Amino acid sequence: MDTSKKAPDPGPILQTAFAFWSSKVLLTAVEFELFTVLGDRQVTGAGLGAELGLHPRAIADFFDALVAMGFLNREGQGPDAKYANTPECSLFLDRRSPRYVGGILVMLNARLFKYWHHLPQALRTGKPQNEVRHGQKGVFEELYEDLPRLEQFMGAMSGLSRINFEAFALKFDFSHYHTLCDVGGATGLLCLEVAKRHPRLKCISFDLPAVAPIARRHIEQAGLSHRIATASGDFFKDPLPKADLITMGMILHDWNLEKKMHLLRSAYAALPKGGALVAIETLIDDARRENVFGLLMSLNMLIEFGDAFDYSAADFRLWCGEVGFERFDVIHLAGAASAVVAYK
Repeated sequence: MDTSKKAPDPGPILQTAFAFWSSKVLLTAVEFELFTVLGDRQVTGAGLGAELGLHPRAIADFFDALVAMGFLNREGQGPDAKYANTPECSLFLDRRSPRYVGGILVMLNARLFKYWHHLPQALRTGKPQNEVRHGQKGVFEELYEDLPRLEQFMGAMSGLSRINFEAFALKFDFSHYHTLCDVGGATGLLCLEVAKRHPRLKCISFDLPAVAPIARRHIEQAGLSHRIATASGDFFKDPLPKADLITMGMILHDWNLEKKMHLLRSAYAALPKGGALVAIETLIDDARRENVFGLLMSLNMLIEFGDAFDYSAADFRLWCGEVGFERFDVIHLAGAASAVVAYK
């Protein structure tokens, strides 16, 4: 009998099936602002639990689960043990940190966690399962009517995008370009990250009129108003501002193929010969076997919008080739995200 063959292991199945437990623990910790409250201190479970308003029964299990998951450090055992932030959580989940990404986790907890409960309906109907399911307006329509909520949403998106935009600013060769237009620029974050590292580049952050005051404030706070301008318009109705380089960070995946193609044609029309279009996304690998996050993001687009979807570099090359782009490149950025480039 051959005993060298590994027996089938149900572990990965069970780990994935129970993954929502660990997800909810982390999302709840962020909702409670645990990592911000803890800051750079070491605090006993009883002390930290009292600050967060936790019931005594919950304290040890909640904090020790976060220790076991690698999101808190603990010194000692029992009631006298003290908890502290890990370096990663201090950097990324303490609200006072300039690298804070917790905004997106707050949104995951407040919105998407409950909407993903309706994944079976999304798979069977192809229809969105978010606010629209309950007779409310779509997420974008709702947000653009409420400036404080819009700014909160954009802050959440900035947390998700910051690391990717920083990597793009470092890895892309900007030496051939003098002007950049970021389409769907939101808070101006991509322009800010690029402008900080490439002083000779002039940037434009393009978005709907309601977004301009938010972007201008962020640009002014960074002291870059002389190099980053804002422009307002609807990218489905208006031509895009002319620039040598056009970027779209997490924009194309929000739309169906017809609208994706409209945006690609608009970018092509706005670019000079030798210009380039860059899309930053959680690109699905061409074989659709490896980038789990990219595939799950595409399912999230189904839940949010119905006919929107994520795509691969091969898809992007095909669409851009139809529009007239001649050369393509892919640059891995961080984690599951990449920049795919089409040159005119």
